Amino acid sequence: MKEQQGNRISSGIIAAISVAVIAVSGAIAYRVIVPGAKAPSQPENSVSRKLETPKPINTEQKAEVYWLQDSGTKLSLVPQAVTLPQGEPNQVLEAAFSKLLAGPTEGTGSTTIPTGTKLLGVKVADDGVHVNLSEDFTTGGGSSSMMGRVGQVVYTATSLNPNAKVYIEVNGKQLDVLGGEGLELEQPLTRESYKQNFEL
Repeated sequence: MKEQQGNRISSGIIAAISVAVIAVSGAIAYRVIVPGAKAPSQPENSVSRKLETPKPINTEQKAEVYWLQDSGTKLSLVPQAVTLPQGEPNQVLEAAFSKLLAGPTEGTGSTTIPTGTKLLGVKVADDGVHVNLSEDFTTGGGSSSMMGRVGQVVYTATSLNPNAKVYIEVNGKQLDVLGGEGLELEQPLTRESYKQNFEL
């Protein structure tokens, strides 16, 4: 009888241990299978991070050069968008005027700025844009030609800031009267004053 009781105790202990092992195994399996279980943490420096692609630096700037277009009954100023190297306003306008004084390219309008006119300087100052041209600017053409070239200069000079004031100079001196017909320029000029005082 005693022998049988000893066997029963041994079997009971084994059964209890088996149940405990199954319970622990189940708990471990539950944590692994259930979503949201925390994975072992990794050192911060071993975490791979997505590198941000640097934004490209814009090296170009848009400006406009103004040409004249003949509709058959009147002339009108038309812009031609040009892409110029990024820079200070003085440099951008200088590049724009270089294109203007070189004359129109195929497919654009015309110009009444005399051939040989040179840009002696362009400066964006607190009081406006100062455009200094060579004396060739004042030669040739009638009143329509004179008004057209003034418009081309005013509109090109204000392509970065349409509300800017413009001072036209010839050989460093403010131009008050243009050409033999005596076209008077009340400076500073703006796009608005040009529309009011000059009719192409």
